[in-house]
Amino acid sequence: MHRTPPESSSGPPTEGTIDSPPENTPAGSPENSPEESLGGSPKELSKRSPRESQEGSPAEAPERSSANPPEFQPAIPDCPPTNPERGLTRAEAESRRLRFGPNRLPEAPQPGLLALFLRQFKSPFIYILAFAALASFGLNQLANAGFILLVLMLNAVIGTVQEFSAQKAASALREVVRGQTRVLREGQPMKVEIEAVVPGDVVLLASGDKVPADITLVAAANLAVDESMLTGESMAVSKQPGAAVAPDAPLAERYNACFAGTIVTRGRARGVVTATAEHTELGRISRHVTYGETADPPLLRRIRRFTYQVAAAIAVAILGLVALMLLKGGYDFAGIAMMVIGLAVSTIPEGLPAALTVALAIGMRRMAARNVIIRKLVAVEALGSCTFICSDKTGTLTVNELTIRQATLADGQSFRFTGEGVAPGALLGQPIPALEVLCEAGLLANESHLDYSGGEWVSDGDIVDVAFLVMAKKLGLSVSGLRARREQLDAIPYESERAFSGSLNKHSDERTFLHVKGSPEKVLEMCTAMWVDETRQPLEKARINAEFEAMAADGYRVIALARREVSVDAAHDALGDLTYLGMVGMIDPIRADAAEAVRRCRLGGVEVAMVTGDHPATACAIARELGLDGADQKAVTGADLRALDNDLAAQDALIRSSRVFARIEPTQKERIVDSLMRAGHFVAVTGDGVNDAPAMRHAHAGVAMGKRGTDVARETADLIITDDNFASIVDGIEQGRIVYNNIRKVIALLMATAFSALVLFFLSVLAGLPMPLLAVQLLWLNLVANGVQDVGLAFEPGEGGELERPPRNPSEPVFERHILEHVLVIGTVMGVMAFAVFYVACAAGTPVDHARSLTLLLMVMFGNIHTLSARSETHSLLRMPIARNLFIAVAVPAAQGLHILAMYTPGLSDVLALSPVTFLEWCELLGLALVLLAVEELHKFTLRWRACRRDVRPNP
Repeated sequence: MHRTPPESSSGPPTEGTIDSPPENTPAGSPENSPEESLGGSPKELSKRSPRESQEGSPAEAPERSSANPPEFQPAIPDCPPTNPERGLTRAEAESRRLRFGPNRLPEAPQPGLLALFLRQFKSPFIYILAFAALASFGLNQLANAGFILLVLMLNAVIGTVQEFSAQKAASALREVVRGQTRVLREGQPMKVEIEAVVPGDVVLLASGDKVPADITLVAAANLAVDESMLTGESMAVSKQPGAAVAPDAPLAERYNACFAGTIVTRGRARGVVTATAEHTELGRISRHVTYGETADPPLLRRIRRFTYQVAAAIAVAILGLVALMLLKGGYDFAGIAMMVIGLAVSTIPEGLPAALTVALAIGMRRMAARNVIIRKLVAVEALGSCTFICSDKTGTLTVNELTIRQATLADGQSFRFTGEGVAPGALLGQPIPALEVLCEAGLLANESHLDYSGGEWVSDGDIVDVAFLVMAKKLGLSVSGLRARREQLDAIPYESERAFSGSLNKHSDERTFLHVKGSPEKVLEMCTAMWVDETRQPLEKARINAEFEAMAADGYRVIALARREVSVDAAHDALGDLTYLGMVGMIDPIRADAAEAVRRCRLGGVEVAMVTGDHPATACAIARELGLDGADQKAVTGADLRALDNDLAAQDALIRSSRVFARIEPTQKERIVDSLMRAGHFVAVTGDGVNDAPAMRHAHAGVAMGKRGTDVARETADLIITDDNFASIVDGIEQGRIVYNNIRKVIALLMATAFSALVLFFLSVLAGLPMPLLAVQLLWLNLVANGVQDVGLAFEPGEGGELERPPRNPSEPVFERHILEHVLVIGTVMGVMAFAVFYVACAAGTPVDHARSLTLLLMVMFGNIHTLSARSETHSLLRMPIARNLFIAVAVPAAQGLHILAMYTPGLSDVLALSPVTFLEWCELLGLALVLLAVEELHKFTLRWRACRRDVRPNP
């Protein structure tokens, strides 16, 4: 199935026009050698067509080439012209290689491991912790300093590993142009490394070859090229030297040229290299991927903002504490310094990096179970934060396999078929002989195969031919039996000049028929009658054309079929007076669960747009099936966007109002993403080709297809969908939201504990009391009360309904109103109650060390209860079964037991300055700690009440 250049058919290519399958030439046959004649085989029936009988058969004209001048001028400035018949001399080639450089894609300089490692220390948290470590060393508090430095190093190592893995994003592009190719040097064909190809080289191409550079064709025979990696269009493109191409034509419509990295699917050609390396279309994309800007993932943006907010708050708190201590008097320099260090250590959530990593890693594991592989850890949450998905069509929303959905007979009867791709479905209705005759014409001259193997249907061959095999299965026809009864005598292979193919077959009753299939325009030109009630009747061409146009308007790719009974001796005059049998409408159908996945996205407030290189009619037809917003509107095309290149405001308005984009080029896809990001969206981009790589890299989340995706797409992406299914992306969104919710819970837990310490310190200074907790005790508190339990929150499963709520506003910070309210309420209660215990103990004459032990034990209990309650921001603790999170079920009692053990362990109790407490003291402190549970339950009840009044379900 191939698109044809405009001048080689009766009109410009339309979505309803489908050409017949290509000639299948054995790879090792003489005809497949590019240095041989580029004409067709003299044995082909097509050489006897009336048109070619007048113009000369392909055997008599060894090449079909355009009217080329004796020398060809490459597009690169100041490059000498080339003789396309002899190519370059070896000396010229070497001179140009030295001048223009190797045919290799650009590589951006990458920072080394040391540079990446040092980059991790650029953070306000890091600066404050580093200052605290240095101050601890100065005050001979080696345990404090060592613990802080350990946290710093762990954070830096994690960040270095993540960034180093991201450097592989552009490396796969270089693999696309490696290998060897055939060129003419001094008139002789020879193999050279692709990197040795230079501007002006004459390249010889054959079926299966990878195009080594951008090439303008000077001669070609039956040439078709798969350009999907660049254009995103699934159809192979038929090429023709000398085709009239507008200077601003999109890549998909440059029929006289081939582009680096694309694949020759059929035919042979000779062309002159016009651009190499970074000057090629592939090189232009490479520059975007290599040097283009990358949007920060949503989580990094929010955490960075949160980091600066907390760092500023800590600095203000420290200055306020110092000022208060100086005003109160009675504190020496060492006392002030230790108080400041303790405050810094207690308020900085140094456990946050580890907790984030665990939360993301758990999300990564859960996504993998749903066919989503994470390449970059922060992408786990990025997908869940997205408000807009720009999805590729072919293979993501659709199955990437043509299916015959409709067959219309010559008498106007229409039949519908069910099923997707190669998996046979069914005919809706009863088969009739005329429908079987129609299918038979599509099965002949068909070398594809369809088998049931390994529990699924597998196919091999041209996708149009395969579609007819599937249609035969739905009609209950035996393909092997039919082929045995219809001996093939000759064939007309598809060529772009014809836009049809044919097969001469001898039937079991000794009659001989010529069967033809191709574009309706071409086939109807050769028909004089139509097959109705098993007889030839006058052709109703106007009605048939109306049927064709209706099918094309619905997005179908249409193939017409005809036949004629002939004698073998007169076969050369057979391409005329054909009997029209009918036409079939093919489409790449949507996946079974794609429409439901789009509905789930819309339910969750995530908008979906389809961005494809296909024809607008096809794009709109698929969009209607998917239920996309604006599917009934006209698709926005690449030409529409190009017309507004100088009016950014108008272009933005057009992009933001559309959900269907067709005939889109790679740079335009990136422009669409840019526009949506300017509108405030967090954007995810799906794709499988090189053409998708710039937009995927530029978006907040790049999603590649694992089965059909190119290496470039997979290496550029943040996430890989292993089953190429859009529904898996939606599952990933759900898991991403769960991850972000858990991260919010961790932050709320850490910051409430930090704020409680801040309240405790300020109240102690105001009361003229000594430091309520030592720095080493604060470190121990962070380890026991938060260090393991906050990680446990990362294991929380979803609370349900994550996709029933709209996504969070992209501009919403992590530390938004709900978390701020939680921190102020819970942190104040914990801080005030801890101060009360410390104050009462000191007032009662209890030694300071024991007062601190009581205060620290209460803070550990607070951490235990707070962890249990923080499992949900709105649900009561009594409604959350502990069995849903076994990690917390173990971590909470373990943390309490570990602290009690520390009080009774010689050596450790001395380092932590802890003294044992009595059972009665422990019970009294537990009673006080349960007050926190009552406060948390009351706060959650208030949140639920507010939500009911707004009639809006709160985000968990």
